[in-house]
Amino acid sequence: MSILIINPNSSVSMTKALEPIVENLNLPSLTYTYFTAPPPSPPSIDDAESSQKSADVCFPVLSEQLASYDAFVIACYSDHPLVSLLQMHTAKPVVGIFQASVTHALHILPRERKFGIVTTGKVWEGLLTDGLHGFLGGGERFAGVQSTGLNAGELHSVPEEDLERRMEHATEKLLEGGDVGVVCLGCAGLVGLEGVVRGVAERLGLQIQVVDGVVAAVVTAGGLIRCKY
Repeated sequence: MSILIINPNSSVSMTKALEPIVENLNLPSLTYTYFTAPPPSPPSIDDAESSQKSADVCFPVLSEQLASYDAFVIACYSDHPLVSLLQMHTAKPVVGIFQASVTHALHILPRERKFGIVTTGKVWEGLLTDGLHGFLGGGERFAGVQSTGLNAGELHSVPEEDLERRMEHATEKLLEGGDVGVVCLGCAGLVGLEGVVRGVAERLGLQIQVVDGVVAAVVTAGGLIRCKY
């Protein structure tokens, strides 16, 4: 069973950062191929305009590969137009990491508690909130979005201590809102930073779970392949 993992921006380093996270899932029945968008797709998707541009660049290439894989994962944490675009052209599973993280959060969240998202740039606070409401049709169990102030392309260029400090601050703001039981990592570039989020929760005396959207999407895609809907 084969999954094409799609990075819709043109940053090869971001694609490379996904590989160990996926391979460490140890799902022997699944094989993975990684796709990085060609230029002129932007190196970092930081708003609705760059998201749409990346979809426009990727779709003509990906539409020719739909027969070659059993499922597709869109590794951009947004309501990315490529998800619905590919779904219109194949009956195979197409899973966005944003949507997968939300559904996983709801599956593990006690009914009386909420989930929230820690993401990159401030523009995503509004965009992800709108995307969440569009996906769920509401947001009673949604605690909101807090951002690091960095765009996705900067995540691998800033000093590690600066990134962790920003992650800690964003996580603190989210958790101090109260009643948060699950935190979703709101960017593919944040993979591997669960420990920072957990550390903040421990310092505040809180128990939370952390959902990595890339992991959630790959596991979801593998399950959907087996279901043979």
